[in-house]
Amino acid sequence: MTPKFADVHNLVAFLSKPTESEGFEQIIDFLNANPIKYALMVTPTIYTSCIEQFWTTAKAKIINREAQIHAKVDGKKVIISEATIRRDLKFEDEGGFDCLSNEVIFEQLPLIG
Repeated sequence: MTPKFADVHNLVAFLSKPTESEGFEQIIDFLNANPIKYALMVTPTIYTSCIEQFWTTAKAKIINREAQIHAKVDGKKVIISEATIRRDLKFEDEGGFDCLSNEVIFEQLPLIG
């Protein structure tokens, strides 16, 4: 079964402070100060035909214990991995940590107030 393409995907985020909605300013400040801002704001030219080709040919694979997506677009092999996503979206957090230990969390709680 071929996935159906929906043209509402890949929409860019707008990270300006809302004037009509109070209470969202902190979220906008956080996103603007975070490396994820680039991933939310970048507006590359994406052709529908390329997206359709990608999803029509996409296959999940595990290579050397790394999850990858392999596909073909315009006859060219495309390989996507966690590392390529982090690099291309400029997350700049490789080697970071996924979560804090309970010990660290409880040590920091009194500092919150």
